[in-house]
Amino acid sequence: MAHTDSAGGRARFTQGNLLRHVTVMSLTSSLGIAAIFAVDLMDVMFISMLGQSELAAAAGYAGVVMFFASAMNIGLSIASGALVARGLGEDDPRLAAEHAASTAVVALGFGALVPLLALPLLGPILGFLGAGGREADLAAGYLWIILPSTALSGLAMVAVSALRAHGDAQGAMVPSLLGAAVNGVADPILIFALGLGLDGAAIATVMARLATAGLALAMAQSRHRAFCWPRPECLRRDFRDALGIAAPAMMTTVATPVGTAIVTREMAKYGSDAVAGMAVINRMMPFVSAVIFGLSGALGPIFAQNFGAGRMDRVLGTFREGLRFLALYVLLACAVLVSLRAPVADLFGATGQMRELMFLFMGPLAPAILLNGILFVSNAAFNNLGHPGYSTALNWGRHTAGTWPFAVGLGMVFGAEGVLIGQALGGAAFAGLGAWLALRVIEAPCRDPLSAHYTCPDQRMQVIAGRSYR
Repeated sequence: MAHTDSAGGRARFTQGNLLRHVTVMSLTSSLGIAAIFAVDLMDVMFISMLGQSELAAAAGYAGVVMFFASAMNIGLSIASGALVARGLGEDDPRLAAEHAASTAVVALGFGALVPLLALPLLGPILGFLGAGGREADLAAGYLWIILPSTALSGLAMVAVSALRAHGDAQGAMVPSLLGAAVNGVADPILIFALGLGLDGAAIATVMARLATAGLALAMAQSRHRAFCWPRPECLRRDFRDALGIAAPAMMTTVATPVGTAIVTREMAKYGSDAVAGMAVINRMMPFVSAVIFGLSGALGPIFAQNFGAGRMDRVLGTFREGLRFLALYVLLACAVLVSLRAPVADLFGATGQMRELMFLFMGPLAPAILLNGILFVSNAAFNNLGHPGYSTALNWGRHTAGTWPFAVGLGMVFGAEGVLIGQALGGAAFAGLGAWLALRVIEAPCRDPLSAHYTCPDQRMQVIAGRSYR
């Protein structure tokens, strides 16, 4: 259902300049996302200041494991937003509050299950990633502190998603900004002043998650009465719907840590300096790409409103303006990365192999950010025009067939730098395929571009597509 603004009672994005809509929505969304990734980046930065590559490498191994848990929470937050928005769209705030409460309970349940399953198996998991000896012990200690807080992270994401569903974009940013502030203050105190090292970084992250969850819940409840007391009958009703939305989103999201795990395993062959460099890059990449993540989320309602209104010309225009905005941002980001690579490497105390990898990422490979961005823009089109399966297939393809052969092959030739180059180059084919499929979907949104079958759930959407293009 199209989002309506409070003043005019009409869809905001079916009129006006598309590039302006894309720019404003993307930059607003990216602030909260950047704050979340800044927390991870600060952890690695402070750990690197201790001057021990084993600590930074341990944080890198732990980060891969944490990403799998985050993928589950991201999927549940997407389900929460969709169900809450559905209730609000039906003009039933009570139903929306029940949906929010049900997904919060599911998030708490899964958040409790993750550490119960993962913690006893940390040895084999870290061993698979290539960690051994002191690095594995340090990573395990870090994860024993942070994995039990998975439920807090999930609860925070569900509450923030509920705020967005209620149209409170600014309110949804504030909890993430608070979490980043708490982490930024607690990190140096716990790591340096109290001498807790890597354990201090983990405790700071748990404190940040607690602050984020507490404020997000408080704001959602005080501003919108977004949650009611969960009832068993509501949970039974919503559980299947929540997982129906969350499971594909989890499958799409979890492809990224799979690709990261593949690259980390290959990097482990070249020593702790290489893994430490990859740990910094793995934290820096999402931070640099925060605007691209914001772009992907911002395009959704613009695609959906114009599709619902039968304005397929504006759906195509949104795709083009999204790519234009992406290209402009990547040019700016590349210029900043290249100009700051020496100071940033110095800030992390990077030397030897670690410094070489950071210079490679922040120099010649910086434009590869564009490839991931194209895939994100295409995924937004698939998810909002009835083809979410394409997002899952392309993400998995990019992070498996588009990662492993290239990383291994070029690693054999160029060493650790070849692994990084292979990871970047492997995305080119999938970015091109994603853009081609997205254009095919936009041209005939109710027809599967790879077959002759219609995919829209009702005939009205077929009429919309036909009205625009026949």
